[in-house]
Amino acid sequence: MPKERIKDYGIGDTAEMTGVSQKQLRSWEGKHIPQPERVVCGERAYRRYTEDQIKLIRKIKQYRDQGFTLKSASEMAALNKKMKEEK
Repeated sequence: MPKERIKDYGIGDTAEMTGVSQKQLRSWEGKHIPQPERVVCGERAYRRYTEDQIKLIRKIKQYRDQGFTLKSASEMAALNKKMKEEK
């Protein structure tokens, strides 16, 4: 049975799909969202975001648009994700 490939997206696609700029995504890495996987090609390393990370980024943006601080928005998004996983 072939191994199922996990769909992932580059930073440009992720920015377009979430409405969060590439600059913002880089700023949030490691602080407010999990580090995206890096794919090394030659001397470059490309960020690859999973669908779960994209969902989390969208939720954070939704809370930010409602006026929450980035820290609060990321905490609430993580809590929301955890609650959904427990159901």
